[in-house]
Amino acid sequence: MLNVTLYTRKDSPQCDEVKQELQKLQEKFPHRLAEVDVESDPILLAKYGNQVPVLEAGPYSIKAPISPQTLQMTIGAAFDRKNQLEEVGDKEYATRAAKGRSINAGDKISFWISKNNLLILNLFIFLYIGLPFLAPVFMKLGAQGPAQVIYRIYKPLCHQFAFRSFFLFGEQAYYPLAEAGLSGVKTLEDVTGIQNLDDPFSYTRFDARQFIGNETVGYKVALCERDVAIYLAILLFGVMFALTGRRIKTLHWALWLLIGIAPIGLDGFSQLFSQFNWQWLASMLPYRESTPFLRVLTGALFGLCTAWFAYPNIEESMNETREYYIKKFAVNQTSK
Repeated sequence: MLNVTLYTRKDSPQCDEVKQELQKLQEKFPHRLAEVDVESDPILLAKYGNQVPVLEAGPYSIKAPISPQTLQMTIGAAFDRKNQLEEVGDKEYATRAAKGRSINAGDKISFWISKNNLLILNLFIFLYIGLPFLAPVFMKLGAQGPAQVIYRIYKPLCHQFAFRSFFLFGEQAYYPLAEAGLSGVKTLEDVTGIQNLDDPFSYTRFDARQFIGNETVGYKVALCERDVAIYLAILLFGVMFALTGRRIKTLHWALWLLIGIAPIGLDGFSQLFSQFNWQWLASMLPYRESTPFLRVLTGALFGLCTAWFAYPNIEESMNETREYYIKKFAVNQTSK
């Protein structure tokens, strides 16, 4: 039987008229009518609120005003198309039809995710950025076991160099290399005695990675300064996106490249290549070590712009999935 979906809203005379006309067509074009109240979901209300009644039959869709002639032509075309596909044994159509006639646990989970995707993302980012700060808290409390677990979990995800990480509960918030050129702060070489850290191929950098801290200098956050800024900015945008009712439009890709990617790429790669000590490059790109300020600034710009570019697109995709399942659930509810 042909499935017909009618998007309606309460106290709409136009919707009642379309339902009456559909009843008249029932004998000529047998169909199953599934009504979806657009006021039952904000996504449907925003999309169809000013257009109801909206009718979908097969691949065909019409919206108000719907005349009896237009309605009959649409239902008739959908009915004929269904019969033709069934007569020729179209496998793709048969698969879609069979899938649409049942609801399984996967459908329910997918629908729940489509409704709560922003909450899921925000909670994931909150946990991802929160755990690295628990590591120094555990160290301060003397719980070295849980702290070490966190450091190990994040070690494959971040270099964890102590000279590019934040510290809690110590004399300073960070201990950069001497090559960073920051005055008025102790360097990592000063507080640890580790030398030759300016050489990216030195084994002493492994010591800087392993160094967690102590009571005097504090304890290292399990993510580097740049990563902390990236994920905090992503979390900040996620919260703003939720508070604004998910109305923020996606950032243009050109601005994402210009503001989000270019600064972090320039800061990171200029630092990386300058430290390779290649003679042919030294005259054009002298040795440099980025500062905590630049790492935080470029990381925050990257995180903010990436979330601004991605989250609205994710929301749009999830809304389409959400609408698909609302329609599918309505059709299956009608068929019972």
